[in-house]
Amino acid sequence: MASPLSSEGPWLVVGLGNPGPGYAATRHNVGQMVLDELASRGRLTFKTHKTNATVAEGRLAPGGPRFILAKPNTFMNVSGGPVSQLLRFYSLDPAHLIVVQDELDIPFDTLKLKFGGGHGGHNGVRDVIAATGTGDFTRVRVGVGRPPGSRAAADHVLAGFSAEERKNLPILVGDAADAVERIATDGLTAAQNHFHTER
Repeated sequence: MASPLSSEGPWLVVGLGNPGPGYAATRHNVGQMVLDELASRGRLTFKTHKTNATVAEGRLAPGGPRFILAKPNTFMNVSGGPVSQLLRFYSLDPAHLIVVQDELDIPFDTLKLKFGGGHGGHNGVRDVIAATGTGDFTRVRVGVGRPPGSRAAADHVLAGFSAEERKNLPILVGDAADAVERIATDGLTAAQNHFHTER
């Protein structure tokens, strides 16, 4: 499905993950790592928000689009409530929602960008779709790869990255942050053409 996104802001960017320091470095929280990178670029500070999320607002560059960066305070599987509340609070259409998520079905160090479609088995995305009543939003899917051997998928995403993965993790997080910015400034198609080809 083609995205109706325009460069007009603001953009609500939600990083999916689980709350608390015990989960911060896990694969399931890579979406929130990307938001930390974006906030760092704009020197934005996350603050408690009435929508049961922590939120940082502002521009990442002078004259650039305005971003609302949000991390739900809920666990991954019930992310939809805060996302729905954020859309209502800021009076935004889901077409201006970008969800950054981990993705088992994509190899580590790979990005895939898409607009619309189903949840693909991702419980966080499933709940966002259920709570907002639509799948018509953009997803930045950050590959964490399938677990090796007989390791359960749930154990894999709730574990930290391997030593080898950690070497490349800052590059992957930076590229995902670049993708968010590119979507907001140039549109999804341009971002897909760049990141799907370059990677």
